[in-house]
Amino acid sequence: MDQHVTYCRICEPLCGLIATVEDGRLLSLRPDPDHALSGGRACPKGIAFTDVQNDPDRVLHPLRRTADGTLERVGWDEALDDIARRLSEIMATHGGGAVGQYFGNPTAFGYATGLWSGLFMARLGAHHQYSSGSQDINSRFVASKLLYGAAFEIPFPDLPRTDFLFMLGANPLVSHGSAVRTPRIKDDLADIVRRGGRVVVVDPRRTETARAYEHLPVRPDSDAWLLLSMLHVIFADGLADEQAIAEQTTGASRLRDLAAQFPPEDTAERTGVPAETLRALARDFAAAPSAAAYGRVGACLGRHGTLVSYLLDALAIVTGNLDRAGGLLMPRAVIPLEEMGERTGRLTYNKATSRIGGLPDVIGTFPAALMAEEIQTPGPGQMRALFVTAGNPVLTVPDGPKLESALEQLDLMVSLDLYITETNKHADYILPSTTFLERHDLPFGFAWSSSTVFLQSAEPVLEPYGEARNEWEVFDELARRMGLAMFATGPLQRFNGVLAWLDRRGIARMTPRRLMELLLRTGPYGDRFGLRRGGLNPRRLRENPHGVVLAERAPAGILSEVIHHDHGRVVLEPEEILVEAARLGDRHPDDPAFPLMMIGMREMRSQNSWMHNSATLMKGDRRHRARISPADAADAGLATGDRVRITSPHGSIETHAEITDDLQPGTIAVPHGWGHAGGWQRANQAAGANVNELVSTSSDELERLAGMAVLNGVPARIEAVRASHLGN
Repeated sequence: MDQHVTYCRICEPLCGLIATVEDGRLLSLRPDPDHALSGGRACPKGIAFTDVQNDPDRVLHPLRRTADGTLERVGWDEALDDIARRLSEIMATHGGGAVGQYFGNPTAFGYATGLWSGLFMARLGAHHQYSSGSQDINSRFVASKLLYGAAFEIPFPDLPRTDFLFMLGANPLVSHGSAVRTPRIKDDLADIVRRGGRVVVVDPRRTETARAYEHLPVRPDSDAWLLLSMLHVIFADGLADEQAIAEQTTGASRLRDLAAQFPPEDTAERTGVPAETLRALARDFAAAPSAAAYGRVGACLGRHGTLVSYLLDALAIVTGNLDRAGGLLMPRAVIPLEEMGERTGRLTYNKATSRIGGLPDVIGTFPAALMAEEIQTPGPGQMRALFVTAGNPVLTVPDGPKLESALEQLDLMVSLDLYITETNKHADYILPSTTFLERHDLPFGFAWSSSTVFLQSAEPVLEPYGEARNEWEVFDELARRMGLAMFATGPLQRFNGVLAWLDRRGIARMTPRRLMELLLRTGPYGDRFGLRRGGLNPRRLRENPHGVVLAERAPAGILSEVIHHDHGRVVLEPEEILVEAARLGDRHPDDPAFPLMMIGMREMRSQNSWMHNSATLMKGDRRHRARISPADAADAGLATGDRVRITSPHGSIETHAEITDDLQPGTIAVPHGWGHAGGWQRANQAAGANVNELVSTSSDELERLAGMAVLNGVPARIEAVRASHLGN
């Protein structure tokens, strides 16, 4: 048996793991005790990934859909030749604008797939780019683009040094943190209180994190009102840090004027927070020696998600807590991939608009909720070919049945995945992908959002099972079969023939690994190819498989280095934000037909839609359950285990009820990622309901600034289906 050092790539902490391998087969995964950040900790999903790696339901050979709808095994050459031919025909007839891609959350944890699929789509001139981001984080990207001029400049809380953590719409004891890398989040939060600080959790549900700390319950989708009222108190009481505002920002006067319109007494009914409670909270935050305001998915998924993300940062900025120890720190990448994207104009906002609804692009992608209409609506730019990479939009995008029907109308659909899913069972080809244990990786993205600057590389610990291939190699090979050079875009397009010829002969061959290692060596911690002694290079990373600590504490005072606005200041008066804030007065009146408000929730042993086939994670009585308050359950005649029908203005689902006092009357919480009917046996047996069938796909009902699906604060009603319990 061989022991291999690696790290998990399921979620953002990237915890260290030790893989035990025998005869090319994974036996087990366990936490790496020598990992500098996770230090012998890992969540159940990381350990259970052995089930995914060895899953008998995993796709290990290319599959082709036959005329009768079944899937048959096919060789790689035959599959790639046919895909390249059909794609070329579609482009010749309809242009590259008819081609699209949807990529899911796992793409964010492997640099090669996102890089090469993006290059391939850009080379085709594909217009239709969609991702899980429009159900997750795009509103946060837009807020950063407006505030700092860079989508990935997302400030993160300096947890080891803060005195006051204000947390909104986040549950890190379950999610393990997002847009902040802190593998030992439980210890970090406990340490804040241990040294005399406070952790305040603002959430409609008493989450696992809220139970452990101070919980401020709020009405769903009221975050913008709450934050504006906190700013109102800070400005009105003279608690703002005027020196920091003057040195770091522009446009603060317009923010003052905006906040003046939202005294706590006027917003209390909307938020459910008494005015005196909110005033005390705002004053305590401003008075703390250091304070950090942090929000994640729950803050992003309401009707005003971009505004809420902006206001969270504004709260830290006006109290002097941005770019300082114990407050919010600015990330500075070890491998400046996002910096390159900003400099080359790839990480755009509102550079283009969607064909349906005219919504702005966010880093080149459009709202995934529009995919079905983009396929079904005739005219120039109609989507006719779709690549789905590590994604399952039928379960993760609003109104899955509508999308499922639309997929059948495509001229070509290709999926790169580990499983036959609810989405790709409609594909013409399913191409088997490698797992993270079967590829090389260097972290990127939110890896730099950490109070300790750290880098770890991972070599493959296994040869690919079956005929699985790295996704980037598939896109690279398709381009080659179509006679396209991946880098022949823009002014280089005229040299496509020459570049393609050089690439075929390996003379000018660029790979994702070569590109990342080039950025590593030329980045802020790189060895500059030997010019900087002690700098990072691939050899040093290989010699330190548990990772390299580059700085015990992430730097403060670097705002001027990372901001991308020409004037070098944070913009507090983006016109888009002011217009959006004016819409707060346009709230629709409550509908008595839908007296409840539904929110989403994450579960410890789920990862979106793709880990419900693990025996380890599904052991025990795991079912899909809607959380309902005792008062609302009594009104509907429900007990725990009963079947419940949940209806919104857009659809209806049935699932099981779990009665809990974690919710106040008027709010229900339903986990996402369930409702399985794919090629995974255990997941299908668990079934459940797809909560996104309750959500609108209309462009008029998406969050306007980022095109986010509105998944929190959904009007709903409940009723008992029958009284039988789960075991009956």
